Amino acid sequence: HISKHYLVDGKAIPAITDINLRIEQGEIFGIIGASGAGKSTLIRTLNLLERPDSGRILVDGSDITRLSKTELQAYRRKAGMIFQHFNLIGAKTVGDNIRFPLKLTGEYSDAEMDARVGELLDLVELTEHRDKYAAQLAGGQKQRVGIARALATAPRVLLSDEATSALDPDTTRQVLDLLQSINRELGLTILLITHEMGVVRDICSHVAVIEAGRIVEAGETYSVFSRPTHATTR
Repeated sequence: HISKHYLVDGKAIPAITDINLRIEQGEIFGIIGASGAGKSTLIRTLNLLERPDSGRILVDGSDITRLSKTELQAYRRKAGMIFQHFNLIGAKTVGDNIRFPLKLTGEYSDAEMDARVGELLDLVELTEHRDKYAAQLAGGQKQRVGIARALATAPRVLLSDEATSALDPDTTRQVLDLLQSINRELGLTILLITHEMGVVRDICSHVAVIEAGRIVEAGETYSVFSRPTHATTR
């Protein structure tokens, strides 16, 4: 049960309260809510970019809130993240953006990094764009680079923070298809936060609805969407 508050002008403002969720390995799990509902805070607690005030976060049975600094760095490599505004380095090439997290680990030779970048470009179908600058790409292509970069260190979990909300419907569909195929091929658990009903309906097997920092409803997507019990979901 995790909770997190922020201090604003000396007052404690709750961001998320008593969140209790179980996400199975290999699922595409959606968390949906309006702007300001606490979605981003929640997803950022899952790689401890935000540290909860209370509660435990168990990943493969291990409580990540108790990890040492070194252990946390290793864990974060296993929790890739993709963002609404891509967060690419515009003045670096596509290949160098994907290479960046591999370089940070200090564990790979140049040849290994080159080979891994090649594999990932192939996976996201951007091989011919390897030497273009990220700033030259269209939005959907940038998000594909973001996905490839998030997958660079072979994570177990992919965290997606409003990853399609800056994209048009056709491009959104392509990115969602890519996430589904990655989920199938790699057995990757994907946690996807969004305010878009269509995104959850199209690819999530399970969904939780968040309102004012609390989970108000959760379950299989079909059940929650076909028989909503809470006013926010309806």
